[in-house]
Amino acid sequence: MILSDKQILEALEKGDLYIEPFRREALGSNSYDVHLGPYLRVYAAHALHTDRPLPSSVLKIPPNGLWLVPGVLYLGSTEEYTESRTYVPFLEGKSSVGRLGIQIHSTASKGDIGFCNHWTLEISVIHPVKIYAGMPIGQLIFFKLAGEVQIPYNERPSASYKERNPLPTPSFLWKNLQSHENTRT
Repeated sequence: MILSDKQILEALEKGDLYIEPFRREALGSNSYDVHLGPYLRVYAAHALHTDRPLPSSVLKIPPNGLWLVPGVLYLGSTEEYTESRTYVPFLEGKSSVGRLGIQIHSTASKGDIGFCNHWTLEISVIHPVKIYAGMPIGQLIFFKLAGEVQIPYNERPSASYKERNPLPTPSFLWKNLQSHENTRT
């Protein structure tokens, strides 16, 4: 079951959901619009390793916007910090953004119960597109879970992305690989 606008407001009031900043005008019939934060991260190399930290740089989007070009993976983040204690959040692109050839995630559209952070966006474009900080970039949809969660994401020792950070977060797959390697030896 997907939460309606009324149910999202009730969940916010009960503390089962938290969105900061919350903008009433961003609430749709059954979703909540999120906005592009002011920073992008780009990896320094074109060939990326999965087994080690990757050098990257952070760019601040100027007030007059920034041109994104094809062939580059841009990590962005939402302005909104969110917490979901009871509902499974999914991040989807807005159709108006998709119609410009902007994709906001390649694989990571689902959050976990207990995810408390800004959402990192995996942005790529089909052709050059100018973007602006604060523009609507996606929408969160909240699903009701059929059962109880034993260990929420933010309580898992292995959770890689639980430190609150408004900057786009690079991949920490290398940590999982190291952890996996340590358990095999």
